[in-house]
Amino acid sequence: MAATTSPTSFLLQNPHRHHVKSSISTSHFNTLPLPSTSPKRISISCVASTTTSVGIQNPSSSQIPSDDRVFNFAAGPATLPETVLRKAESELFNWRGSGMSVMEMSHRGKDFTSIIQKAESDLRSLLDIPSDYAVLFLQGGATTQFAAIPLNLCKPDDTVDYVVTGSWSDKAFKEAQKYCKPKVIWSGKSEKYTKIPAFEDLEQSPNAKYMHICANETIHGVEFKNYPNPKSLLVADMSSNFCSKPVDISKFGIIYAGAQKNVGPSGVTIVIIRKDLIGGAQEITPVMLDYKIHHENSSLYNTPPCYGIYMCGLVFEDLLAQGGLKEVEKKNKKKAEILYEAINQSNGFYRCPVEPSVRSLMNVPFTLEKAELEGEFVKEAAKEKMVQLKGHRSVGGMRASIYNAMPLAGVEKLVAFMKEFQGRHA
Repeated sequence: MAATTSPTSFLLQNPHRHHVKSSISTSHFNTLPLPSTSPKRISISCVASTTTSVGIQNPSSSQIPSDDRVFNFAAGPATLPETVLRKAESELFNWRGSGMSVMEMSHRGKDFTSIIQKAESDLRSLLDIPSDYAVLFLQGGATTQFAAIPLNLCKPDDTVDYVVTGSWSDKAFKEAQKYCKPKVIWSGKSEKYTKIPAFEDLEQSPNAKYMHICANETIHGVEFKNYPNPKSLLVADMSSNFCSKPVDISKFGIIYAGAQKNVGPSGVTIVIIRKDLIGGAQEITPVMLDYKIHHENSSLYNTPPCYGIYMCGLVFEDLLAQGGLKEVEKKNKKKAEILYEAINQSNGFYRCPVEPSVRSLMNVPFTLEKAELEGEFVKEAAKEKMVQLKGHRSVGGMRASIYNAMPLAGVEKLVAFMKEFQGRHA
């Protein structure tokens, strides 16, 4: 995509621009034959977009990134919508006539106040957040909330239930041990975190203060397709599927998410909490982990991650421009179906270990039948401008994170590459 050069445009441009010559159009990837012999390696690319708009008018997930950008399949920090990056680029030096960048603004000034208020308003519209829930823009990542939640909701001797479906829910349980009496009521560890429990099989503690789940396990690729109705409060870490689909907020006491997967850069953590749960923090709770402090100060008790919140606001605008989360979910389902179908139809060359009914729409882990080829797969994919496909160090294999901002063209190109790679190595 061509862009007019400006004093700020180089901040977001790749200094090592190059173009991949196309011999296969991804619009026809389904017709790609699997050769019976090992043909000469061919280049896989997509048709580049020629739009130069810097606004949010054109919904991002339908766009194909410009030639100087890669398809970034990282689990986080993850790819951001190109329209959002272009908009931020155009406003970086002088935000809407203010004479300064958002990065330079006072967090208590009228300009930033308008930014954070609009970001919250748009998020409330996206998720249809009821008025009796507070929205907090915090710092410290979702990991900090592993401590903040029991500190705010429990006394030291209170029992809480944890459903452990992967690494992140396991980390949350272990952190809670410092502040209350957590109990693992279900764990998928023995089956290598490839399943989600049936809700009727959960043996809940009768006096539990809350039940904690991780809605989508980024590392292992399992996702709750619907949510349990606990006897107590339901608390969910939604970091890696936040704003990827509609959610009934009223089913939860707290939802929390790191922004760096679907809605912004790293540095912002969003907490949506029912207001009647605010104000009961343990005395030892650090001031920065006390929800009451942040709620009373409208997320401005100290200097918040201002630029990150601004970027989240642009993403919320983009999601609304796409038609809201129902439309976003349709796009995410289509991308995931294409990728899982390619894995399923590879005759075992590629394998996804996750139970099909709970496979994540966001994070797709898979292995190669010939494990010794995994390094070559990652290396060759990178040459074709598809990066960050190596699986998490704790599980190995491959992982394609296909969040909201990953365009359909990126998944189509990956599938075309997978078929071509299989044709040479099967």
